[in-house]
Amino acid sequence: MIGTKALVAIVAALGLGAAGVAVQTGVFSHDTPAKDAAKTLLPITIASANGTHSFTVERAVTPAEQERGLMYRTDLKPDGGMLFWPYPPEGGGPRQASFWMKNTPTPLDILFIRADGTIATIAENTVPFSETPVLSREPVAAVLELVGGRAADLGIAEGDKVTWEK
Repeated sequence: MIGTKALVAIVAALGLGAAGVAVQTGVFSHDTPAKDAAKTLLPITIASANGTHSFTVERAVTPAEQERGLMYRTDLKPDGGMLFWPYPPEGGGPRQASFWMKNTPTPLDILFIRADGTIATIAENTVPFSETPVLSREPVAAVLELVGGRAADLGIAEGDKVTWEK
């Protein structure tokens, strides 16, 4: 027969195991299956005057994913980022984009991309937590966010070509 202390130890171990499973599946974190789906990775290349640069980015497709973007994120990788495509998420032709940095702790380079894949505008090193609108200045079909400073570091400029599998 199992003693009381042994029984309490077994119940505690089972409880900790269940808590571990809950944490691993996101029950106690802010991650949900919907958020995980938003993290679908997509390879992107940018052809610039000094070569081709490769990135593996998350894709924001739905209005909710595009609204959240990279808010609250501190885990950004130098060759990562987020592609907002199609933009706007509800479809239609290209339109002027307006982004902000509300709740975004990391400076970003925001690349506004025309329908032909060329970069229309680059907003470099946007100010974390700013609610000042960052505008595309012309109609765009996609927006790419990279870690702040990457465009300058790699020599990426307006007019460069961005490609991904559509």
